Amino acid sequence: MLTLYHNAISTCSQKVRLVLDHKGIDYQTKEIDLLAGGQHDPDYVKLNPNHVVPTIIDNDQVLIESTLINEYLDDAYPDIAMRPLGPVDRHAARMWTKKLDDKVHPATGVVTFAIGPRNALLQQPEEVREANIAAIPDPARRAARRSVIENGVKAPEFAGALQRMIGLLDDMEKTLASNDWLGINGFGLADAAVLPYVLRLDALAMTPVIEARPRVADWYKRVQALPAYETAVAKWTPAPVSEMLRKSGEAVWSEVEPLTQGS
Repeated sequence: MLTLYHNAISTCSQKVRLVLDHKGIDYQTKEIDLLAGGQHDPDYVKLNPNHVVPTIIDNDQVLIESTLINEYLDDAYPDIAMRPLGPVDRHAARMWTKKLDDKVHPATGVVTFAIGPRNALLQQPEEVREANIAAIPDPARRAARRSVIENGVKAPEFAGALQRMIGLLDDMEKTLASNDWLGINGFGLADAAVLPYVLRLDALAMTPVIEARPRVADWYKRVQALPAYETAVAKWTPAPVSEMLRKSGEAVWSEVEPLTQGS
């Protein structure tokens, strides 16, 4: 059976679980505690040298990088296809995942840690917090993580990161004017990949920026109505974590809201 190493609310884990469940693939899970630094455990790093989730093991093959994992799943389990058939439409779908990987995902890390788990991390012993930051392989991500934990939404990285996330919503609004789904022919890899980032804005009490874009808001409701959403996302989201993220977002909304204007 396929094994998924993941985290309940990790954006990249969510998009892989969405594909697994939408396709009806049987799998077992091993959850990695990211706040406790489980992604830096030497045994896990042997599987994923990037110190991130998710990782899958299928047919004794270790596969990393969520975008590539989802493409692998669509190739290896083709009964329910999640990519367009035409080469032009397939290119368009992959442009969404490239945008996420290159720009939106790094920005989401900045926004999330500036608001969500920041207070919990500041309550950790300094040596524990610093050890986990120091273990982040990429120096830019390492510096940004330290900055947002120390400075919150006042960190110099925050405003630009938030605008990149909002820019994603604007791009979605344009595309959804002529298509019900980002993947053109139904819920596909592009939709599964984008959903966690919209969800993260909602989870951090930035729901107004979604509601201000009616096509995105309608798409969001339709994704949430899919059976895979319940099993891949909703059931994995611990109520205390949801409450923590929303309260943290509400606490800084007066500072964040002006930064959401003019996108």
